Amino acid sequence: MTQCLPRPATRADLDALVALEAATFNYSQIGRQSFQRLMQRPSAQLYVVTAEDTGQLLGYSLILTRKNSRIWRLYSLAVASAARGQGIGRILLEHALQQAQHAGANALSLEVKCDNAAAIALYRDYGFEVVDVLPDYYPGHDDGYRMRLSFT
Repeated sequence: MTQCLPRPATRADLDALVALEAATFNYSQIGRQSFQRLMQRPSAQLYVVTAEDTGQLLGYSLILTRKNSRIWRLYSLAVASAARGQGIGRILLEHALQQAQHAGANALSLEVKCDNAAAIALYRDYGFEVVDVLPDYYPGHDDGYRMRLSFT
């Protein structure tokens, strides 16, 4: 299954985005209307990677920006279970980093569950460091880490 490069999400991706979100996260899920709104916001960048042959959604990333901040936030990154281990997460993360750097951001920040070892390892591979521990951050009393990669 070969994948396409990340591209901006469109309305045609909505069903697949909602399904991937439900399959990936059992907390704080982004709903259909929220995905629709995010696609129209200049402060949000929603990108997808799809399979070249089938068009199947393999993963997505969502970056949020604020007008008066040079720190961008990787709000969400999800990879379909069937596509894990194929480098989709790396492709999406590298794309997010490129977008932030090209736009002049000073850093990319994110939150991740403390028990999400695969995601934490990926982020550390790219130089992200834990800058804060977030007790009871996620539903179910799960702790989180705030991680950041500075470009300066």
